[in-house]
Amino acid sequence: MKKLFLASILIALCLPVFSQKASPKTPKDSKKSATKTSGNPVFPGWYADPEGVLFKGKYWIYPTYSAPYNQQVFFDAFSSPDLVTWTKHERILDTTQVKWAKRAIWAPAIVEKEGKYYLFFGANDIQNDQEYGGIGVAVADKPEGPFKDHLGKPLIDKFHNGAQPIDQFVFKDKDGQYYMIYGGWSHCNIAKLSKDFKGFVPFEDGTTFKEITPKGYVEGPFMFIRNGKYYFMWSEGGWTGPNYSVAYAIADSPMGPFQRIGKILQQDAQVATGAGHHSVIHVDKKDKWYIVYHRRPLGETDGNHRVTCIDMLEFDENGHIKPVKITNEGVAAQPLK
Repeated sequence: MKKLFLASILIALCLPVFSQKASPKTPKDSKKSATKTSGNPVFPGWYADPEGVLFKGKYWIYPTYSAPYNQQVFFDAFSSPDLVTWTKHERILDTTQVKWAKRAIWAPAIVEKEGKYYLFFGANDIQNDQEYGGIGVAVADKPEGPFKDHLGKPLIDKFHNGAQPIDQFVFKDKDGQYYMIYGGWSHCNIAKLSKDFKGFVPFEDGTTFKEITPKGYVEGPFMFIRNGKYYFMWSEGGWTGPNYSVAYAIADSPMGPFQRIGKILQQDAQVATGAGHHSVIHVDKKDKWYIVYHRRPLGETDGNHRVTCIDMLEFDENGHIKPVKITNEGVAAQPLK
């Protein structure tokens, strides 16, 4: 029993934990402690395309490991009780568990369903229907994995409506139906997932993949519901360039039609460049909204040198999203418990 106790302590000590604080100049004898903030980036390392989500009373971020394609063969995850202190969970999924994925494992999306956690990902960066790869799905019993291949093959392995099978997001509608929204190469599709997440259910007209591409769309789709409206967001510009950014539209249905309203996330020459490929976290009890995204530190020219950051997402009286102010401070601590 003593050995088990010691082993548990050693395992806990081995998990990397990261924490940052803002640095207001408060007197040492001040009764007010310095306000804790996440800082940006929220954890060290080159990470991009972050999926932020709430599981089991914690914040979780699932990012792409930002490196040359042949080195992108695994995913790490990060968890936090308060947005400030983050724990790294290494290699929750890698190519030893997904035999068909060889490289370019990208842009994870994750949902919990009936006690299981389903991690969707793009792999191999296929350029045509003759190459093998596309969008896959893995499953685990815990948010930190380990995940294993759910199908043993890609879920989507072909181009439909011109959309490269990458950058998948899984959206749960009000009626419980799960949709996959995905696509690169300036085309975005929506499809109804089957209950077991092993395939798709055709729409009433018999089609499986419907294009919902708004003007300006390039990649990185994301959707959420607020006050009964469907907010559809996406990335524009080139991922290695300074014009990488996020825009959005609002509709009455997940099918659209989506008319571009405007850009809400972009670089700030005083803070960072190439801000884009995001996700959104909503803390319902506090009605706090956060945008989780990647950006490139000032002076960095390597396309893969991207870091994960968090800032506030706010709305005006008409329900429109206000332009996001990207910061070095990040967001204040927000415990979930």
